[in-house]
Amino acid sequence: MFEVSGHNYIAGARSARGSNTVQSHDASTGEALPYRFHQATVEEVNAAAEAAATAYPIFRNLSAARRADFLEAIATELEALDDTFIALVCRETALPAGRIQGERARTSGQMRLFATALRRGDFYGARIDRALPDRQPLPRPDLRQYRTGLGPVAVFGASNFPLAFSTAGGDTASALAAGCPVVFKAHSGHMATADYVADAITRAARKTGMPDGVFNLLYGSVGEALVKHPAIQAVGFTGSLRGGRALCDMAAARPQPIPVFAEMSSINPVLLMPEALKARGEKIASELVASVVLGAGQFCTNPGLVLGIRSPEFSAFLERFSALMGEQNPQTMLNTGALKSYCHGLDNLQAHAGITHLAGAAQQGNQARPQLFKADVSLLINDDELLQEEVFGPTTIVVEVADHAELLQALHGLRGQLTATLIVEDSELNTLTDVLALLEQKVGRVLFNGYPTGVEVCDAMVHGGPYPATSDARGTSVGTLAIDRFLRPVCYQSCPDGLLPDALKNANPLGIARLVDGVSRRDAL
Repeated sequence: MFEVSGHNYIAGARSARGSNTVQSHDASTGEALPYRFHQATVEEVNAAAEAAATAYPIFRNLSAARRADFLEAIATELEALDDTFIALVCRETALPAGRIQGERARTSGQMRLFATALRRGDFYGARIDRALPDRQPLPRPDLRQYRTGLGPVAVFGASNFPLAFSTAGGDTASALAAGCPVVFKAHSGHMATADYVADAITRAARKTGMPDGVFNLLYGSVGEALVKHPAIQAVGFTGSLRGGRALCDMAAARPQPIPVFAEMSSINPVLLMPEALKARGEKIASELVASVVLGAGQFCTNPGLVLGIRSPEFSAFLERFSALMGEQNPQTMLNTGALKSYCHGLDNLQAHAGITHLAGAAQQGNQARPQLFKADVSLLINDDELLQEEVFGPTTIVVEVADHAELLQALHGLRGQLTATLIVEDSELNTLTDVLALLEQKVGRVLFNGYPTGVEVCDAMVHGGPYPATSDARGTSVGTLAIDRFLRPVCYQSCPDGLLPDALKNANPLGIARLVDGVSRRDAL
């Protein structure tokens, strides 16, 4: 059993230079838990960033196999945390034990997945164009390219996933895999959880011989100082649009601007096609309700917008959907801040002249009550600001369109999203070519006959999308492609073989696939 320290972690050691502290609370009762955390001082932020900068050249030059060993050791340490840890996370977040156990498995699993990717070696992106000394009119020099880590990365913990998107979450895992030390800012909603996980990462670092400063943990309001620190070379963030934009603006205003990979806001439209509603309208209503209220709606892929074409079947679906939403029980949210934000979002919807409330008991008490609204399609076509805003919680908005043409108009008005879902029968697929082409420009993941609340951690997954879903649509925060965010290409021209990184040497000591003169090869040159 491990104890909560309440101190920051800098270069593998605890630090508590500041006198200001913040307290952890029970998410269900509001009761103060017996854990206080020292807010990092400006000096501690600087020390953490400098520790990461000192570790960077050592860590990035370790073999991919050594970094893979480190990630697997983190996974092992996370899996060894006992029931005391699970109970603590439950108290800080009001999430059930089964959810936390599943999330821990996902967190350790993504560490192991990145370890596998490191050993596979494709992340290097190795390309070799050998010299052509006899080429006319000019010879070509020997050119070799691979990718290396950007430098120290600041990672911000997310509120809704205390494990999978937090201390040892996907941003931390992918940054470490890329060879980038991490300075992690703990989320105020689950600080004791962060403390436990930071201990696990630090134990893994020591057991595998990683440099001091490869992982650092800070508590308190340190975001601005961290993003502006010259040692930090990239930022990973999951949270609100307002918070993400603020970080992007800070990073862009630095003397040396740096990339911010922020996942921020998405309403994840679900498109209900007529034949699907004819065939299984009641089943769709039941499944969609389950997705909307899952985990009190606290998923970034929660379906916040439902689109259907006017028909008797859609009317029947909406009647059933409304009845089921009205029967749903209230749920405790992650913290009082999340509940306050949810209530504010509901108030805005209730006050809008173009939006009608269809189902859900009046919001009261300290739990979130599921709600259903209907909005006029003109709000979407005309890019009404409110309809595009994510309401983080168990609520959704239905929009009825007149026909296929108006559906396309509505989709054109849609801003960038993480996901879009098509509920469709095979007989309708040939009518959706234009819809699919449009969605491809709007979202990072298109689902067919499934629901977006559930993100598989694998090589093919994309958890990203055009703004405002993320700040950079070229990446993902889930899956092995997430490593790309923290890598940059370096080209060697006419470099002696002995000075080249192993990924580019003639002998190919890593045994990786490389693009050689335009052909994929694994052999030595």
